[in-house]
Amino acid sequence: MGDGSAGLRPSPPPAGGPVRRRLDRLVREVVKFGAVGGAGLLVNLVVFNLVRHATGLQVVRASVVATVVAIVFNYVGFRYFAYRDADKGGRTRELTLFLLFSIVGLVIENGFLYAATYWFGWDSPLQSNVFKFLGIGIATLFRFWSYRTWVFRALPAREAVTGAAPFLEAEPAHPRPASRVG
Repeated sequence: MGDGSAGLRPSPPPAGGPVRRRLDRLVREVVKFGAVGGAGLLVNLVVFNLVRHATGLQVVRASVVATVVAIVFNYVGFRYFAYRDADKGGRTRELTLFLLFSIVGLVIENGFLYAATYWFGWDSPLQSNVFKFLGIGIATLFRFWSYRTWVFRALPAREAVTGAAPFLEAEPAHPRPASRVG
């Protein structure tokens, strides 16, 4: 590296045009949503099985308890990890919509389990977990669409740039001393 650099080069601009950038953003969003959702899935299934076997609650009631615990876990994960850059104004609106869509997801998720258990009599622990898992999968598709569309909306580009401008124009707290040539 004869140019005096430490081997660090600026990263090249993203390849492709606007479609490629949108696709890359969507892929990153799906990965983050999946990471939070995967952890939430584990929380949901572990709590479901613990509540079901430790308390003797009926299957669907144990599932609702587990789903509520997972909803709380997921909100924290989505707000502070997956969608941390989303518009933070109007948290009351955000939380209200999150709870509304989460309740719809809860009904979808537990509707599968209810149908399997009470309509078809499939209520062994394995069957309950399979139908709980299937219900979570269908509800997840709905949640992903509703959360990204209505709850954790991205800031419009103009607002993001306007909000960043004062930060970028601010003087550094500790200016670097001028280098001496001599």
